[in-house]
Amino acid sequence: MRKLTITLAVLIPLSSYSLANDSTGYVGTGGIQYLKNSQVAMQSEDLFISKKMIKVDYLYKNLSNKDVTETILFPLPRIDNFFESDFANTEALLKSFKIVVDGKNIKPEMHVRTFIQKDEKSPLIDVTDEFKQCGFTEKDMLNPWTPTKYDYDFYLDRLKQCNKPQMQKIVAQFEKDDVIPWSSQVIYSWKQTFKANGLTKIHHEYKPLVGGSVALYPDEDSKQFCMDKQFKQGLKKAQAEHSPFSALGYILTTGANWAKPIENFKLTIERDKDELVSFCWDGKVNKISPIQFQMSKTKFVPKQDLDIIFVHLP
Repeated sequence: MRKLTITLAVLIPLSSYSLANDSTGYVGTGGIQYLKNSQVAMQSEDLFISKKMIKVDYLYKNLSNKDVTETILFPLPRIDNFFESDFANTEALLKSFKIVVDGKNIKPEMHVRTFIQKDEKSPLIDVTDEFKQCGFTEKDMLNPWTPTKYDYDFYLDRLKQCNKPQMQKIVAQFEKDDVIPWSSQVIYSWKQTFKANGLTKIHHEYKPLVGGSVALYPDEDSKQFCMDKQFKQGLKKAQAEHSPFSALGYILTTGANWAKPIENFKLTIERDKDELVSFCWDGKVNKISPIQFQMSKTKFVPKQDLDIIFVHLP
């Protein structure tokens, strides 16, 4: 049995929106998020994860005899405006993001939020409105996701020179020569109508944020990725105990926000031929091909998030 390291993320109104990092960093993405609603249930979720693409097919059922229209959110993680090493390909995720509802492509609305946090012990402050008041465009605020031409001094000078009282108050927390760390979050949204007593099919796909490192250290990484005895023996046999690896995260617990548990859940994970893969799962793992593993649950209520490691064999 493998234990799932699967986090609870809830759908919250836009107005309320308040790493693994070695040679390359990654942050987890996830599925559709939704307010707890007693009228709409998730009949099934078919999730496919590989380093190249994440694809999900949902089937929802409106349990009531009235149409239900809600705003659906797909929040991406916060990305810092600077980092000390290479990072996952955030721009590829934005360009590849796709939503299809009942066979029709949907163009979601993009919202960009910015945050400042002095240090890990300090509160995270939503400064989206302050950035706009200080003259930052949405394109400027999106820079951590598309850092093709990043001029840190441009942002630092504008923040320090901004005469808006709230921004001056925030900047005053830092010393003169301090870096002002800020982060950017992208949230996709769209209006979705679930027909009375009807079924709605939603498909979404995107390129995941993949990170990793030039060297694996099983003793340090074992717990996060649930490396069992068999996996470690495979590493030793292949002389891959300190091989380079890739890793990605996926937020599963968004599926806990619907009217009922997920009636039928299926997860397929694909690796490359020259890799070993490890992840946590509480239940049976079926190897359905040389490179694919599949798991299923009925009446599934995800309670944790998923981290997957792909170790490259020499």
